Amino acid sequence: MKRYILLVMLSMLVFVGCSNDEDAERQVTDHSKNDTTEKEREPIEVEEKERFPLTGIETDEVPTQRFINVMVNNHPRARPQSGLSQADMVFEILSEGQTTRLMAMFHSEQPEVVGPVRSARPYYFNLADDYNALYVYHGAATFIENMLKNGAADHLNGAYYDNDRQLFKRESFRVAPHNSYVIFDAIAETAKEKGYEMETTYEPLTFLSDEEMTGLEGNPANEVTLYYGNESVRYVYQSDTETYHRYNGQSQTVELSDSTPIALDNVFILETYHEIADDVGRREIDFSSGGDALLIQKGVAKEVAWENRDGRIIPVQSGEAVGFVPGKTWINVIPTSTGIERVTVE
Repeated sequence: MKRYILLVMLSMLVFVGCSNDEDAERQVTDHSKNDTTEKEREPIEVEEKERFPLTGIETDEVPTQRFINVMVNNHPRARPQSGLSQADMVFEILSEGQTTRLMAMFHSEQPEVVGPVRSARPYYFNLADDYNALYVYHGAATFIENMLKNGAADHLNGAYYDNDRQLFKRESFRVAPHNSYVIFDAIAETAKEKGYEMETTYEPLTFLSDEEMTGLEGNPANEVTLYYGNESVRYVYQSDTETYHRYNGQSQTVELSDSTPIALDNVFILETYHEIADDVGRREIDFSSGGDALLIQKGVAKEVAWENRDGRIIPVQSGEAVGFVPGKTWINVIPTSTGIERVTVE
């Protein structure tokens, strides 16, 4: 009988011990599950890529090179030009008469040569300075050159390097003043020799997300035409690439070297006040007051306003900046006397 009682007691002890071990194991297992749950609840950090500030295109490294703005000749005898297909942004503005001049802004790409390069105008170098860009041109009236020498903008004047074959070169297939080209990879080094800082960072412009680009609203814009005097500028939509090709009248804007079309993701047309400033016909142009504008993207035209915010000319709607499609942008500045209402959108 005593032996029986002893066996029962031993069995109970073994059972209790096993139960305690199982409870402890369950506690360890449950704790492990809780740890896993907590880890699963932790937010996953997605590393955002850097973007080029003028195009919004992603890049693996922080871009630290300075904007370089080049004055490009747009006289009929200067076409087709070189380097425009690699410009991130281009401003097209009237110079004298009804001929426009182009200020090509380079940052994400570097062409071999740009040109033909033409002379400076205050509203161009003021814009360049507002964007903290180096301003490259060839020649200037004395009073304009004095403005630059007195600090209006960091600059390189091709007149001092004319056909040195290091920074500027003259080409024989065109006649002056339509034959001066800047050798692009020499610009930064020459600027540093003058004491200019050529490394900096920029806040990017506002760009649309993929979701925002799928829901663009506005009027269909397969062909857009505007006028500078008697000469038209046309943009024709390419549905396969969702970009616009540019034309002067019937002549397509292409690269001189290989006929690469100028393909644009954004066409930004704005009107502002122009005034003839002297007997030569030079102009003063208002880039501070804002006004009416059109933004053309992905086959759609949207009525917006333009504003100068911190020196940058941007599209605005209801007080908010309107995003650009990531890519290249062409900005056409037209007089209020011509007006946005005369721009044809089809």
